[in-house]
Amino acid sequence: MKKALLVFSLLILFVGCEKKTISLIKTTAEIITIDSTLSEKAAYNKLIAPYRNKMIAEINTVISYAPKNINRYDGKMQSSLGNLLADLCYERANVIFKERTGKEIDFSMFNYGGIRASISQGVVTNKNPFELMPFENSLVVVELSGKKIMELIDYFIKNKSAHPLSKNIELLINTDTSYQLKINNQKFDLSENYFVLTSDYLQSGGDKMDFFKNPISLFKTDYKMRHAIIDEFKSLDTLRTSLDNRVILQ
Repeated sequence: MKKALLVFSLLILFVGCEKKTISLIKTTAEIITIDSTLSEKAAYNKLIAPYRNKMIAEINTVISYAPKNINRYDGKMQSSLGNLLADLCYERANVIFKERTGKEIDFSMFNYGGIRASISQGVVTNKNPFELMPFENSLVVVELSGKKIMELIDYFIKNKSAHPLSKNIELLINTDTSYQLKINNQKFDLSENYFVLTSDYLQSGGDKMDFFKNPISLFKTDYKMRHAIIDEFKSLDTLRTSLDNRVILQ
Protein backbone atom coordinates (compact mmCIF):
# COMPACT_ATOMS: atom_id res chain seq x y z
CA MET A 1 0.00 0.00 0.00
CA LYS A 2 2.84 2.38 0.87
CA LYS A 3 4.54 1.54 -2.45
CA ALA A 4 1.30 2.25 -4.32
CA LEU A 5 0.92 5.63 -2.59
CA LEU A 6 4.54 6.50 -3.40
CA VAL A 7 4.11 5.69 -7.10
CA PHE A 8 0.84 7.64 -7.19
CA SER A 9 2.51 10.65 -5.53
CA LEU A 10 5.37 10.61 -8.01
CA LEU A 11 2.94 10.48 -10.93
CA ILE A 12 1.14 13.54 -9.58
CA LEU A 13 4.50 15.33 -9.17
CA PHE A 14 5.61 14.63 -12.76
CA VAL A 15 2.24 15.61 -14.21
CA GLY A 16 2.18 18.79 -12.12
CA CYS A 17 5.69 19.77 -13.33
CA GLU A 18 5.00 19.08 -16.99
CA LYS A 19 5.51 22.22 -19.12
CA LYS A 20 2.90 23.19 -21.63
CA THR A 21 4.24 23.79 -25.15
CA ILE A 22 2.93 26.94 -26.85
CA SER A 23 3.26 27.07 -30.63
CA LEU A 24 2.87 30.01 -33.00
CA ILE A 25 0.10 29.05 -35.39
CA LYS A 26 -0.42 32.20 -37.43
CA THR A 27 0.99 35.67 -37.97
CA THR A 28 -0.61 38.58 -39.74
CA ALA A 29 0.89 41.86 -40.98
CA GLU A 30 -0.39 45.05 -42.48
CA ILE A 31 1.54 47.63 -44.49
CA ILE A 32 0.70 51.18 -43.45
CA THR A 33 2.00 53.76 -45.91
CA ILE A 34 3.28 56.88 -44.17
CA ASP A 35 2.68 59.76 -46.55
CA SER A 36 0.51 62.86 -46.96
CA THR A 37 -2.65 60.77 -47.05
CA LEU A 38 -2.15 59.68 -43.44
CA SER A 39 -4.21 61.96 -41.22
CA GLU A 40 -2.49 63.81 -38.38
CA LYS A 41 -3.53 63.46 -34.80
CA ALA A 42 -4.01 67.02 -33.59
CA ALA A 43 -3.16 66.16 -29.99
CA TYR A 44 0.08 64.43 -30.98
CA ASN A 45 1.04 67.23 -33.34
CA LYS A 46 0.45 69.82 -30.62
CA LEU A 47 2.62 67.84 -28.22
CA ILE A 48 5.50 67.44 -30.70
CA ALA A 49 5.41 70.94 -32.24
CA PRO A 50 7.52 72.80 -29.62
CA TYR A 51 10.30 70.22 -29.81
CA ARG A 52 10.19 70.12 -33.61
CA ASN A 53 10.31 73.91 -33.87
CA LYS A 54 13.23 74.09 -31.44
CA MET A 55 15.15 71.44 -33.41
CA ILE A 56 14.53 73.20 -36.73
CA ALA A 57 15.69 76.52 -35.26
CA GLU A 58 18.83 74.89 -33.85
CA ILE A 59 19.76 73.05 -37.05
CA ASN A 60 19.34 76.25 -39.09
CA THR A 61 21.46 78.40 -36.75
CA VAL A 62 24.31 80.09 -38.63
CA ILE A 63 27.72 79.12 -37.21
CA SER A 64 30.16 80.32 -39.89
CA TYR A 65 30.56 81.47 -43.50
CA ALA A 66 32.12 79.84 -46.60
CA PRO A 67 33.55 82.36 -49.10
CA LYS A 68 33.58 79.69 -51.82
CA ASN A 69 32.33 76.18 -52.51
CA ILE A 70 34.37 73.68 -50.50
CA ASN A 71 34.35 70.08 -51.71
CA ARG A 72 36.36 66.87 -51.95
CA TYR A 73 36.70 66.88 -55.75
CA ASP A 74 38.95 69.87 -56.47
CA GLY A 75 42.39 68.24 -56.28
CA LYS A 76 44.43 65.14 -56.98
CA MET A 77 44.99 63.02 -53.89
CA GLN A 78 44.00 65.96 -51.70
CA SER A 79 41.03 68.32 -51.56
CA SER A 80 40.16 71.63 -49.96
CA LEU A 81 37.43 70.01 -47.86
CA GLY A 82 39.60 67.05 -46.85
CA ASN A 83 42.41 69.42 -45.87
CA LEU A 84 40.00 71.51 -43.79
CA LEU A 85 38.61 68.50 -41.91
CA ALA A 86 41.98 66.80 -41.34
CA ASP A 87 43.53 70.02 -40.02
CA LEU A 88 40.68 71.02 -37.71
CA CYS A 89 40.39 67.52 -36.23
CA TYR A 90 44.15 67.52 -35.64
CA GLU A 91 44.07 70.92 -33.91
CA ARG A 92 41.10 70.03 -31.71
CA ALA A 93 42.28 66.54 -30.74
CA ASN A 94 45.90 67.55 -30.20
CA VAL A 95 44.87 69.86 -27.36
CA ILE A 96 43.17 66.94 -25.59
CA PHE A 97 46.02 64.52 -26.29
CA LYS A 98 48.71 66.93 -25.07
CA GLU A 99 46.81 67.78 -21.89
CA ARG A 100 46.34 64.12 -20.97
CA THR A 101 49.64 62.61 -22.14
CA GLY A 102 52.13 65.46 -22.45
CA LYS A 103 52.80 64.35 -26.02
CA GLU A 104 51.71 65.69 -29.41
CA ILE A 105 49.98 64.05 -32.37
CA ASP A 106 52.24 63.80 -35.43
CA PHE A 107 49.51 63.96 -38.10
CA SER A 108 45.98 62.89 -38.93
CA MET A 109 44.50 60.67 -41.64
CA PHE A 110 40.88 59.93 -42.48
CA ASN A 111 39.06 58.34 -45.40
CA TYR A 112 37.79 59.99 -48.56
CA GLY A 113 34.51 58.04 -48.45
CA GLY A 114 33.71 59.33 -44.97
CA ILE A 115 33.04 62.82 -46.31
CA ARG A 116 29.40 62.71 -47.39
CA ALA A 117 28.66 66.28 -48.51
CA SER A 118 30.17 69.53 -49.72
CA ILE A 119 29.89 73.03 -48.26
CA SER A 120 28.26 75.55 -50.57
CA GLN A 121 29.34 79.18 -50.72
CA GLY A 122 27.42 81.27 -48.21
CA VAL A 123 26.31 80.84 -44.63
CA VAL A 124 27.22 77.63 -42.81
CA THR A 125 24.67 76.27 -40.34
CA ASN A 126 24.56 73.47 -37.79
CA LYS A 127 23.07 71.35 -40.56
CA ASN A 128 26.33 71.24 -42.53
CA PRO A 129 28.40 69.16 -40.06
CA PHE A 130 25.61 66.58 -39.88
CA GLU A 131 25.60 66.35 -43.68
CA LEU A 132 29.40 66.17 -43.82
CA MET A 133 29.68 63.56 -41.08
CA PRO A 134 26.43 61.60 -40.56
CA PHE A 135 28.27 58.90 -38.60
CA GLU A 136 28.91 58.66 -34.85
CA ASN A 137 32.66 58.22 -35.31
CA SER A 138 34.98 59.26 -32.48
CA LEU A 139 38.55 60.52 -32.75
CA VAL A 140 41.32 58.20 -31.56
CA VAL A 141 45.13 58.40 -31.55
CA VAL A 142 47.17 55.35 -32.51
CA GLU A 143 50.88 54.94 -31.94
CA LEU A 144 52.36 53.32 -35.04
CA SER A 145 55.82 51.99 -35.83
CA GLY A 146 57.80 53.30 -38.78
CA LYS A 147 56.93 50.10 -40.64
CA LYS A 148 53.21 50.75 -40.14
CA ILE A 149 53.64 54.33 -41.40
CA MET A 150 55.16 52.88 -44.59
CA GLU A 151 52.11 50.63 -44.94
CA LEU A 152 49.89 53.71 -44.48
CA ILE A 153 51.71 55.65 -47.21
CA ASP A 154 51.74 52.64 -49.56
CA TYR A 155 47.98 52.30 -49.06
CA PHE A 156 47.48 56.02 -49.74
CA ILE A 157 49.51 55.93 -52.97
CA LYS A 158 47.99 52.71 -54.32
CA ASN A 159 44.44 53.78 -53.43
CA LYS A 160 44.80 56.99 -55.46
CA SER A 161 42.04 58.72 -53.49
CA ALA A 162 42.09 62.07 -51.71
CA HIS A 163 42.12 60.57 -48.23
CA PRO A 164 42.41 63.58 -45.89
CA LEU A 165 45.89 64.11 -44.45
CA SER A 166 46.75 66.97 -42.10
CA LYS A 167 49.24 69.68 -43.02
CA ASN A 168 51.93 68.05 -40.84
CA ILE A 169 52.56 65.76 -43.84
CA GLU A 170 54.72 66.57 -46.85
CA LEU A 171 54.47 63.72 -49.35
CA LEU A 172 56.19 63.91 -52.73
CA ILE A 173 55.07 61.05 -55.00
CA ASN A 174 57.20 60.25 -58.04
CA THR A 175 55.86 58.83 -61.31
CA ASP A 176 57.24 55.39 -60.41
CA THR A 177 55.28 55.56 -57.08
CA SER A 178 58.46 55.97 -55.04
CA TYR A 179 58.16 58.84 -52.58
CA GLN A 180 59.82 61.23 -50.17
CA LEU A 181 58.07 61.81 -46.87
CA LYS A 182 58.44 64.48 -44.21
CA ILE A 183 56.44 64.61 -40.98
CA ASN A 184 56.48 67.94 -39.13
CA ASN A 185 59.33 69.16 -41.36
CA GLN A 186 61.46 66.16 -40.41
CA LYS A 187 62.47 63.40 -42.79
CA PHE A 188 60.55 60.21 -42.07
CA ASP A 189 62.51 57.88 -39.78
CA LEU A 190 61.73 54.17 -40.07
CA SER A 191 63.06 53.55 -36.54
CA GLU A 192 60.68 56.05 -34.94
CA ASN A 193 57.11 55.60 -33.68
CA TYR A 194 54.46 58.15 -34.66
CA PHE A 195 51.15 59.24 -33.14
CA VAL A 196 48.42 59.35 -35.78
CA LEU A 197 44.91 60.73 -35.34
CA THR A 198 42.08 58.89 -37.07
CA SER A 199 38.53 57.67 -36.38
CA ASP A 200 37.55 54.65 -34.31
CA TYR A 201 35.93 53.20 -37.45
CA LEU A 202 39.19 53.30 -39.41
CA GLN A 203 41.20 52.13 -36.40
CA SER A 204 39.18 48.93 -36.39
CA GLY A 205 40.17 48.28 -40.02
CA GLY A 206 37.40 50.14 -41.82
CA ASP A 207 38.00 50.95 -45.49
CA LYS A 208 40.69 48.22 -45.39
CA MET A 209 43.05 50.46 -43.39
CA ASP A 210 44.45 47.47 -41.54
CA PHE A 211 47.65 49.32 -40.62
CA PHE A 212 45.64 51.09 -37.88
CA LYS A 213 44.76 47.79 -36.21
CA ASN A 214 46.77 46.45 -33.26
CA PRO A 215 48.74 49.67 -32.64
CA ILE A 216 51.55 50.01 -30.11
CA SER A 217 49.15 52.11 -28.04
CA LEU A 218 45.61 53.44 -28.45
CA PHE A 219 44.29 56.68 -26.96
CA LYS A 220 40.56 57.43 -27.01
CA THR A 221 39.71 61.13 -26.98
CA ASP A 222 35.98 60.55 -26.28
CA TYR A 223 35.40 63.32 -28.83
CA LYS A 224 33.07 62.81 -31.78
CA MET A 225 34.49 63.87 -35.14
CA ARG A 226 31.25 65.74 -35.87
CA HIS A 227 31.49 67.62 -32.57
CA ALA A 228 35.04 68.68 -33.45
CA ILE A 229 33.75 70.02 -36.77
CA ILE A 230 30.91 71.94 -35.10
CA ASP A 231 33.19 73.38 -32.41
CA GLU A 232 35.75 74.53 -34.98
CA PHE A 233 33.16 76.03 -37.33
CA LYS A 234 31.63 77.97 -34.44
CA SER A 235 35.05 79.39 -33.56
CA LEU A 236 35.65 80.67 -37.09
CA ASP A 237 33.94 83.65 -38.66
CA THR A 238 35.00 82.41 -42.10
CA LEU A 239 36.08 78.96 -43.30
CA ARG A 240 39.37 79.19 -45.17
CA THR A 241 41.07 76.27 -46.85
CA SER A 242 43.01 75.46 -49.99
CA LEU A 243 45.12 72.89 -51.78
CA ASP A 244 48.78 72.98 -50.73
CA ASN A 245 52.02 71.01 -50.74
CA ARG A 246 51.00 68.27 -48.30
CA VAL A 247 50.71 65.97 -51.33
CA ILE A 248 52.69 66.70 -54.50
CA LEU A 249 52.54 64.53 -57.62
CA GLN A 250 55.63 64.59 -59.83
